[in-house]
Amino acid sequence: MPSKETGGYEGRLLRIDLTSEKITEEQFDEATLRRFVGGAGFGIKYLYDEVPPGTECYDPENRLIFASGPLGGTRIPGSGTFSVSTRGVLTGGAAFSQANGLFGAFLRLAGFDGVIVQGAANRLVYLYIHDGQAELKDASRLAGLDTWELEDTIKEELGYKKGGMSVAGIGPAGENLVKFAAICADKGHVAGHNGMGAVMGSKKLKAIAVARGKNKISVQDPERITALSKEILDNIKNNALSRRLYEYGTLGTYQAVEMIGALPIKNYTTNVYPDKEKLKQFTPEYIRGRFEPRPNPCWACQMRHCHESTITEGPYKGMEVEEPEFECLSAMGAQIGNMEVASAMMLTNVVDRLGLEMNETGWVIGLAMECYEKGLVSKKDTDGLELNWGNVEAARALLRNIARREGFGDIMAEGAMRAAKLIGGEAPNFAIHTKKGNTPRGYDHRAYWTEMFDKLTSNTGTLESRPTVPFAAGQELPPEEVVSVTASGKGRMSFVDALGVCFFSTIGSVKPLADAVSAATGWDFTKDEAEAVGLRIVNLARVYNFRQGHTRELEAPSPRYGSTPVDGPFAGKSMTPLLDQIFDGYYERMGWDIKTGKPLPETLTKLGLEHTIKDIWKE
Repeated sequence: MPSKETGGYEGRLLRIDLTSEKITEEQFDEATLRRFVGGAGFGIKYLYDEVPPGTECYDPENRLIFASGPLGGTRIPGSGTFSVSTRGVLTGGAAFSQANGLFGAFLRLAGFDGVIVQGAANRLVYLYIHDGQAELKDASRLAGLDTWELEDTIKEELGYKKGGMSVAGIGPAGENLVKFAAICADKGHVAGHNGMGAVMGSKKLKAIAVARGKNKISVQDPERITALSKEILDNIKNNALSRRLYEYGTLGTYQAVEMIGALPIKNYTTNVYPDKEKLKQFTPEYIRGRFEPRPNPCWACQMRHCHESTITEGPYKGMEVEEPEFECLSAMGAQIGNMEVASAMMLTNVVDRLGLEMNETGWVIGLAMECYEKGLVSKKDTDGLELNWGNVEAARALLRNIARREGFGDIMAEGAMRAAKLIGGEAPNFAIHTKKGNTPRGYDHRAYWTEMFDKLTSNTGTLESRPTVPFAAGQELPPEEVVSVTASGKGRMSFVDALGVCFFSTIGSVKPLADAVSAATGWDFTKDEAEAVGLRIVNLARVYNFRQGHTRELEAPSPRYGSTPVDGPFAGKSMTPLLDQIFDGYYERMGWDIKTGKPLPETLTKLGLEHTIKDIWKE
């Protein structure tokens, strides 16, 4: 239990055993808090301690861990963020994913720092957290509801209006164990990477509903928290690189990425945008100017980022949607050959409501369309769907079939790598993924070498090194530069993911965030300690994966992911021939064995993880 002098934590953790339907509370000791902080840190600590080798993703003994952090629910911008951790379905390794919105703050206001879910219910249930307590409720009548319907139904049933409750749950995709199913909170805030929703579905947990409580978030120095909140926001508003992010979120990324050849177009088959005139539809000015945006901010966030929108033109006129992020538009736009922004917005809404993860969905639909174009599958195979590039209605129908695991959708529900193997022929050469089984974010990483390398070496299926778009995207870099950029930022995202705050609303600035941890907890928490926490999370996740059987050979791209662009700004250029050299330099820089990629005993000892050495080093 934290001492009375320590702020930043409620000191209470819920443990839900769905098999026995037993709910208990646990407390943290202060040493554990300081070593792992919260969020993804709590996730990997409990995953490592409680999910041993041989425990499969859908095994009831797998854990699903929801957690905030010491800044959750405070005045720090975007502090409604929550982290979900589990053994991931796509990679079989550690999996972390973050979602923003209100859930993390409401969890803290209800008096809890996190929730550990284990076991599996014998019927569909949901967890209701309110007034400092929790109870399981029957959810059989909620079966099949999409994530928006789910939220509305639970709120209506329990008597809450907008702003009074946050619901994080799964749609049909999670119930049907689609391998890239997501957990969706607050209608559009998604914890998606690595099959989170499928693990939740395997436990027959439809949702966690948290009422906004009256608990006061305890911090040691509230005036300092207020000052740091203003400092962080002012840095974003006054910085030329982040000002546009402040105004528009990631909407401004689409055209910028297309200019440098890093926008995925038709499953990496080209880097030349086919309709430059229609490209103008994907600008923030066009989207905000035409689709009736209504601000829908996350907790404590003043950024002009999240909006609700109404499609005002074309066949989907009148549809209410969440304004898409860049990666949503990338996945349902250029990646599947769709050049109409209104239809891309419609599809992103369908993806969220069905409870699918957006990036993998784009790679899966693009794979299906390329296979259809090249004759590997026909209308007979696709249940009559004409999966031509840009056929939006066919994509919409396939999404529903995927979520329900019906017909051809049952194959595509396995994710890009596995679906390609099932289709056979040349399909494995078309699929975009790492050899661990996860897909990249919504970029053509063949023109974004530092992020491709971070994806290959990621232990969790998502970012671990701070993004470096202005510096390292659209540039052909020497091996030592890729090593330097990736290694110097490694662990920074993991530290941010331990805090209960959003990366975008803080720009992941380690020093002010470390100062905020000090102000919240009363610790003298330095920048060096913050970076050590991030590296501790990264290395413990890496040991976990090696303990599960991962090897260096899995840190490689699929043939298409590692291919050489045939046109566009990066035509003829490829990082793949340099990979062995980059890996050797990177492993050495990270303190990992060059031959195997395992963290060296001295590295683990330095990070206070010496108890894990025996699990991967037998001598």
